Amino acid sequence: MTTSSFGPGALATPANAVTVARLLISPVLFAMIDGRNGSWPAAVVWLGLCCTDGFDGYLARRQGTTRSGAFLDPLADKVLVLGALFALVSNHVFWWLPVAIIGVRELAISLYRSYAGRRGITVPARWWAKVKTVCQQVAVGLALIPPIERHAPSVPNGFLWAAVVLTVVTGTQYFLDARAVSKRQLPAA
Repeated sequence: MTTSSFGPGALATPANAVTVARLLISPVLFAMIDGRNGSWPAAVVWLGLCCTDGFDGYLARRQGTTRSGAFLDPLADKVLVLGALFALVSNHVFWWLPVAIIGVRELAISLYRSYAGRRGITVPARWWAKVKTVCQQVAVGLALIPPIERHAPSVPNGFLWAAVVLTVVTGTQYFLDARAVSKRQLPAA
């Protein structure tokens, strides 16, 4: 089997197609999150969207990463996770405070990445930030499973609070990294 390779400037790639499909399906998922009792169909769609996150990464590594993919994939992750978290807050499944902390951090890091990117600085995802994303995905997934939501709501809430801790830790790491980069660039200016 031959694999095609895409240059860094490519936009129409299989990995990007999967990522865009994730973005397009996300509003359907948000509409499916309705009420405090969970939803098997929403849980299945959520699982599928989480699995395709890994699949688009696999395709990108195999066929060549692109700047557009480096922008689209984290955007899709944020839209999916934050959208699902906000839907769960609006249905009184999760408390607004941990979701607000996560939302503020994600916005701040996105703004920082955009600022750094305009200056030619790449801000790769840290390993702990990937663990944070998995904790968020697990929290949402567990909150969507009816028996867990009905009988053990502390389980998804525990994962949500673990994600908050990782959110704060990784946000602090990115902030310290940015300060170090700024200090190195000041003498050159």
